[in-house]
Amino acid sequence: MTDRPAAPTPLYLEDLHERQRFVSGTCTVTADEIKAFAAQFDPQPFHLDERAAAASFFGGLAASGWRTAALTMRLLIDGGLPLAGGVIRAGGQLGWPRPTRPGDVLRVECLIEKITPSRSKPDRGMLTVRMETKNQDDEIAQLFIVNVIAFRRSLKKNGSD
Repeated sequence: MTDRPAAPTPLYLEDLHERQRFVSGTCTVTADEIKAFAAQFDPQPFHLDERAAAASFFGGLAASGWRTAALTMRLLIDGGLPLAGGVIRAGGQLGWPRPTRPGDVLRVECLIEKITPSRSKPDRGMLTVRMETKNQDDEIAQLFIVNVIAFRRSLKKNGSD
């Protein structure tokens, strides 16, 4: 499913800076995967049937936006945003400017726009991240401006490293 690069070293809040960029590996979308996901989670005709899709707003088979979101998450976990403790979202704005189609090769490009250390929880901070899921033509299929929790390294006891 995905082209998985070697697992990067997990990063902590201290390792990150504003304007830092990350790029995931890739995955290729298939018609069978689009239909299987839609059959289970979003059974609308333009996700399930080529003829119905051709006559729809989309003019052809289109993946559910939720399928694109699920693929985005997989690409992030496989190395697109290597955060220690995982990619834990805390709200954001999500949109799908263009449909994901069979044959599309997706990748995720992340830009850290803002870092805000927590005042009440010193073990973490909040990142504002612009996540663009792009296809092989560099077109944005999904745009997610999201708040993500980033953890600090644990302080070592007795001052040892």
